[in-house]
Amino acid sequence: MASTGTNPKKTRNVLWYKEPAGIYNGWECALPLGNGRIGAMVYGGVENELIRLNEDSIWYGGPRDRNNPDALRYLKTIRNLISEGRISEAENLAAVALSGIPESQRHYQPLGELYLTFENHGNPSYYRRELDIDNAVSKVEYRIGDTLYTREMFISRPQQVFVIKMKAEGSGSISFRTLLRRARYFERADCVGHSTLKMSGSCGGENAIKYCTVMRIIPENGNLEAIGEHLVVRESKSLMILLSVATSFRHSDPEKESFRILEEAENYTYDELLKNHIEDYRSLFGRVDFYISNDSADEGLNALPTDERLERVKAGNDDPGLVSLYCQFGRYLLISSSRPGTLPSNLQGIWNKDYLPPWDSKYTININTQMNYWPAEVCNLSECHLPLFDLIERMRENGRRTARVMYNCRGFCAHHNTDIWADTAPQDIYFGATYWPMGAAWLCLHLWEHYEFTCDREFLAKAYPTMKEAAEFLLDYLIEDDKGRLVTSPSVSPENTYILPNGEKGRLCQGPSMDSQIIHELFTACIRSAEILNTDGEFAAELAGVLERIPKPESGRYGQIKEWSEDYEEAEPGHRHISHLFALHPGKQISVHRTPELAKAARVTLERRLAHGGGHTGWSRAWIINMWARLEDAEKAYENVMELLRRSTLPNLLDNHPPFQIDGNFGGTAGIAEMLVQSHEGMITLLPALPKAWTKGYIRGLRVRGGFELDLEWERGKLVKVSVLSTCGGTCRIRKPDGEVTEFETEKGRVYEIMAPGK
Repeated sequence: MASTGTNPKKTRNVLWYKEPAGIYNGWECALPLGNGRIGAMVYGGVENELIRLNEDSIWYGGPRDRNNPDALRYLKTIRNLISEGRISEAENLAAVALSGIPESQRHYQPLGELYLTFENHGNPSYYRRELDIDNAVSKVEYRIGDTLYTREMFISRPQQVFVIKMKAEGSGSISFRTLLRRARYFERADCVGHSTLKMSGSCGGENAIKYCTVMRIIPENGNLEAIGEHLVVRESKSLMILLSVATSFRHSDPEKESFRILEEAENYTYDELLKNHIEDYRSLFGRVDFYISNDSADEGLNALPTDERLERVKAGNDDPGLVSLYCQFGRYLLISSSRPGTLPSNLQGIWNKDYLPPWDSKYTININTQMNYWPAEVCNLSECHLPLFDLIERMRENGRRTARVMYNCRGFCAHHNTDIWADTAPQDIYFGATYWPMGAAWLCLHLWEHYEFTCDREFLAKAYPTMKEAAEFLLDYLIEDDKGRLVTSPSVSPENTYILPNGEKGRLCQGPSMDSQIIHELFTACIRSAEILNTDGEFAAELAGVLERIPKPESGRYGQIKEWSEDYEEAEPGHRHISHLFALHPGKQISVHRTPELAKAARVTLERRLAHGGGHTGWSRAWIINMWARLEDAEKAYENVMELLRRSTLPNLLDNHPPFQIDGNFGGTAGIAEMLVQSHEGMITLLPALPKAWTKGYIRGLRVRGGFELDLEWERGKLVKVSVLSTCGGTCRIRKPDGEVTEFETEKGRVYEIMAPGK
């Protein structure tokens, strides 16, 4: 296929390509669109266009009670077996007594595919497809003869429709047929009149979710007719396509709702729809501007297709602009997959092509779902955090039953997965992960983080009871070990395996380090919340007393942070999970300034993991970036940013586990932000991990704890400008790169120039 030579645009925040994604193998090259609820992957074909469609509530089956009624009867026995070192016996019993019934939760599905088949489209003399993430608009354009054909696409949140605008500029015209299709759980596709297609069905399983999607073509000229299950357009110069979708998860009559949405959107012109969409999207995306470069950087790299830029990086070349594009792309993905009123971003955001996707494309809450939301606060997308909070609230009721039925505990709990129905019972029979009861506790830390960044006392008052219930579960679940410490049992260190002194391998254990570290963070957050809200003094005192008996991070035989209560050897020293460094990130117990010896041990832990092949999955590498940033090791952090791009990034910049998972994108975005600013130690630390390769740049609009918003600028590796917007008032403490600490009182709404050029 002939193609254009250069990118005529100077905009940095554009992904663009010289060729379409392949119809049958192009998922890794297709470009994502989304409005939080509706998603699309655009392939950009010339003769045949494929657009894969998603809706966040298209899941198999309905709600179930999967709690194992025999768990409580055998819980004490399992605990005793673990205490006695009879791990294989404990695991065999747990497999039948502690597993969910049935073992699996529900899975996410695609909505279907939109096919466009064009007539008289041969090899173009020019081709370009792009995703403009400044405006969340995808565009395909190509030239055949003297005619320039364009397809412009976006998914509107204000009007809740997928919009396509087609134009032919020249002597040629647009002729095509279009079809909606779904491979499974598909009842029918009908033409409604001469301009509308309707596809409906259910997602399969008992109490299945019903769906209906409606597509309408609005031509400005030419001919349009319905033939069978196709709409056929002939000799049009310009037209618009609108597509809506609704499900029974939110609406009693999905068909009625789909037509309502479509007909309301039809009242707007294309220009009005586009204007409304861009204004809504940019109200979030436009809060942050990011640019980095170095003395040798080629600014002309923006003129290269994105996949070629990525290949240059994989070949060992530097490209600071691609790093900033990647970071902004992560923000784009979060806005596109998680908006107020939608479901949270799952393992694939909302972009899934498989009816049985990897790991069910659900919510894995022993790292992956949490990582999805690491950039939410710092990258000034606090509203995008809200769908996760909605899910946590829906988990409370189910989690209370799980806590009571399986463990005879107060409060609520969840294990390492949940689904659209907020299921909290154990998932799978996988000893490395299934029997881990800490999912709710970790999720609740996101509630506290939201408060730390926003200082929203009203939000905290609503969130505190949820955090308290997660803490109550742990108070009841803890047992005393042979050293008098309070530990979880049974549990695991997600998803790792240890070796017993007799050579046997085990997963089930008591008191894994990660559990104790999560407990420390949750109890501390609850105590602090009670103080802020002036409530629950007795409960806070109880938590403080228990905290004294929770194991602290300790060093092991190699100088590393111990992963288990015993200093076991690992069966896989390069394991993808680095759970025992939770206290370094996202936790706060380990600090280069407050706990230098533990920070040294954390460094050893990371070095050992990497030396044995760690970081081999996208999300794991992303976590490592954040950890090196917390250790203020700029060059190690930078090295791992580049490794994330080189080893775990697809041509469309989506994360490759492999296969595709979106958590690496979000974790990588958060890690880059963590290299530039940190605020977890009670002060704002500026440029804590700025690598030599990023000699100049700026980032504007980052948020930090305490309710502050920052603009930073640096040149030749030196900070030259800092502006601070106080959104809440209060004391601001700043540590500059030279170690100098500045402290001052602020007024809500005022901007403070800490440093300015020439000062």
